[in-house]
Amino acid sequence: MTVQVGHDSQNTRKTLTVGGKSYNYYSIPAAEAAGLGEFSKLPASLKVVLENMLRFEDGKTVSVNDIKAFSDWGKLGGKNPIEIAYRPARVLMQDFTGVPAVVDLAAMRDGILGLKGSAAKINPLVPVDLVIDHSVMIDEFGNPRAFQMNVDLEYERNMERYQFLKWGQGAFNNFRVVPPGTGICHQVNLEYLAQTVWTDTDQDGNLVAYPDTLVGTDSHTTMVNGLAVLGWGVGGIEAEAAMLGQPVSMLIPEVVGFKLTGKMVEGTTATDLVLKVVQMLRKHGVVNKFVEFYGEGLDHLPLADRATIANMAPEYGATCGFFPIDDETLRYLRNTGRDEDRIALVEAYAKENGFWRGADYSPIYTSTLELDMSTIVPAISGPKRPQDYLPLTDSAETFYKLVSSYRGIDTSLDAKEMADEGGPVVAPPKDPRKTVQVEGKDYSITDGSVVIAAITSCTNTSNPYVMIGAGLVARKARALGLNRKPWVKTSLAPGSQVVGEYLKNAGLQEDLDAIGFNLVGYGCTTCIGNSGPLGDPAISKAINDNDLVAAAVLSGNRNFEGRISPDVRANFLASPPLVVAYAIAGDMNIDLTKDPIGQDKDGNDVFLKDIWPTNKEIADLVHSTVTREAFQSKYADVFKGDEKWQAVEVVEAETYDWPPTSTYIQNPPYFQGMGPDAGVISDINGARVLAVLGDMITTDHISPAGSFKATTPAGKYLTERQVAVKDFNSYGSRRGNHEVMMRGTFANIRIKNEMLDGVEGGYSKGLNGEQTSIYDAAMEYMEAGIPTVIFGGIEYGAGSSRDWAAKGTALLGVKAVVAESFERIHRSNLVGMGVIPFEFTNGDTRKSLGLTGDEVISIGGLAGDLKPLSLVPMTITYKDGTVKTTQIKCRIDTAIEIEYVQNGGVLHYVLRNLAKS
Repeated sequence: MTVQVGHDSQNTRKTLTVGGKSYNYYSIPAAEAAGLGEFSKLPASLKVVLENMLRFEDGKTVSVNDIKAFSDWGKLGGKNPIEIAYRPARVLMQDFTGVPAVVDLAAMRDGILGLKGSAAKINPLVPVDLVIDHSVMIDEFGNPRAFQMNVDLEYERNMERYQFLKWGQGAFNNFRVVPPGTGICHQVNLEYLAQTVWTDTDQDGNLVAYPDTLVGTDSHTTMVNGLAVLGWGVGGIEAEAAMLGQPVSMLIPEVVGFKLTGKMVEGTTATDLVLKVVQMLRKHGVVNKFVEFYGEGLDHLPLADRATIANMAPEYGATCGFFPIDDETLRYLRNTGRDEDRIALVEAYAKENGFWRGADYSPIYTSTLELDMSTIVPAISGPKRPQDYLPLTDSAETFYKLVSSYRGIDTSLDAKEMADEGGPVVAPPKDPRKTVQVEGKDYSITDGSVVIAAITSCTNTSNPYVMIGAGLVARKARALGLNRKPWVKTSLAPGSQVVGEYLKNAGLQEDLDAIGFNLVGYGCTTCIGNSGPLGDPAISKAINDNDLVAAAVLSGNRNFEGRISPDVRANFLASPPLVVAYAIAGDMNIDLTKDPIGQDKDGNDVFLKDIWPTNKEIADLVHSTVTREAFQSKYADVFKGDEKWQAVEVVEAETYDWPPTSTYIQNPPYFQGMGPDAGVISDINGARVLAVLGDMITTDHISPAGSFKATTPAGKYLTERQVAVKDFNSYGSRRGNHEVMMRGTFANIRIKNEMLDGVEGGYSKGLNGEQTSIYDAAMEYMEAGIPTVIFGGIEYGAGSSRDWAAKGTALLGVKAVVAESFERIHRSNLVGMGVIPFEFTNGDTRKSLGLTGDEVISIGGLAGDLKPLSLVPMTITYKDGTVKTTQIKCRIDTAIEIEYVQNGGVLHYVLRNLAKS
């Protein structure tokens, strides 16, 4: 692999010798000496971007003025939003987002042949690693055969996808696939792929050292920032452009400094810390910003805890949450089996080029906030957003209020409070909670019954302190004769095989098995919505027949509505030890801080404190079982895979032979019939409204990842092709087939289109004004040649980086999305698919404008010389004939994005340029 560097007009290229080997590198102190500005007080995270400018400075894509802008950033108090062209060192993918990306690359090879170009030009120019981690589902659980049965089903369901990915591995250069059953992409990245300082040869054959950077097709790519590797999530289309040599267009970000002081106290975990951090940063406001953690508290924060905090950057809304290089970085690199020469290079490079966090580290930040870690208390988060922080002491009361609200009962003032305020003494409201006997069982379930308890996700399973802690909770509970409640579906899905190894070596897997937390797979499982059916169909029937508010507790990072299970309305994020505790308690109505969670074999009450391990117990086991040798052993043949993967057969070919009957992989329509020249951006006239949506509409709402029923448009499509319901798999696994995904867009079972009064699910109004599915309504409008628009509230497109949320929107014929604000990745994805995002201005909202969905919308000011971030007129013609014109902001943010939209999308732009070159 060769890295193409700029011409270094300012002589910032220097030599560093480490362990007898010489490396060229681009020196920030040399840039200062050359008079380009003052850079020493920049945050380390921003210095990584500055080094990128130095290395790729060519006078065209990157200019000397771009470098000087970083000095101005400091002089302007941490703000200088100049557009720059940034080039990450590599790209990381997972299979849910990776399959459609490889589908696009395969389609681009067909497309470039149609433009009389060479298919060989469609190749990644930077290293790409795709980790298959999103496909395993929890069909079997709670027994020793669960892992193997789930793996067998995974291959049975996904063989077409795996054959396709294996074809891609052979067909494309610089593209590697990590087989199923290895782990979660972010954990594999943290534990093995990432190097903190990357090395490569340049076009002249010189060895160059530079910061390890990446973009990933998953929002939690940010996890690796805990290892001082700058990375963040982008949509698949943006990642594909980066692979093909297109720089990432971005504005120099603001950097929020988050000072950590003190140290964690007995009984608290990194999960408790990160849930508080999420709450604080959401309140502070960090969308489109870097967050950098600093302060003396880092001296007491293991890298595993840092990675947990970095992982959840999408949940607090930041582009990334970065931790600078320090002694703990080196310790982790060594403990996870990295080469000693690399570790020595990381230390020498960081100290030489100003990336090292020493005792005197005190950079300039745009703004700061501070947290004393000794104030952290045990906590969970829910019921539907990661930032809904709940101290454990408040959890039962909050759940009671949640159910009361759901049942329409006002609990804002109880009888005593009313009497205290001089009002009448009234009886407290009737308990809103329902209890139902499960047919054929000797137990009942109620509002608040925990029906899923899942140790899942890279967020926490990458952290040996909380995993060992969970195992010790299971051990102590087992010794007292406690077990999970029979209605709880329990699962353990570690993010890497190393976790399974140290749990086994510590003797803790046997204890976890005894409580029902048997290994179910190495992958994302419940966190991505692959929780599978509940343990007993009778439980699901009891929940749905009686409209119970059932609960899930998971050690994940996402708990959005409709994501975890269609049977569960309330989802709570918690540390792995608390997941085990809730499986034993089986009920969200129990206050774990004071109520008994069960009885021992002698009938005595057992409390959480009786089974909670000490920090010393956890640390001693971590130090004795989490070893360098374990990492080296498990990652020795990471790309080889098991016998099943090795047996997957493919035909080698430069272009893909699209199987016409496949329901998993289809040639998408994006490039078919595409001409050699770009088009123009036109005004939007006479558009109808496809949906009016509320606040915090996530990409899970727009493009769900989980299961779907036969009655949905996607289900009908598969049924018509003789696919049995049991073989539907999930939306996520079908992302290589645009026909399924179009039908799944806006199809989340919990989404509410405000055009329809109180209706849940993916519905809209068709041409005749009658209720129908959003897909069918969109097809009616497209057939009639009528453009459509979507309206939304604040933080539209929050959550996962899935590009299908934008692809599906585009394929439904939507020309514009107008919202109060957008999350970073989804805005970029919409532009990358040629859909224009707009923001309301002057305090306007869908509500203040009285939008019901019956309006006709026109948006002008787009044709001609459109500038980034322009204010343009939107004319609303109401049903009664009233006309109102308001200003909206066009969220095409940069000049290059104008060109993307003119071309119909970023991939069309890249394809045309490659065909011409």
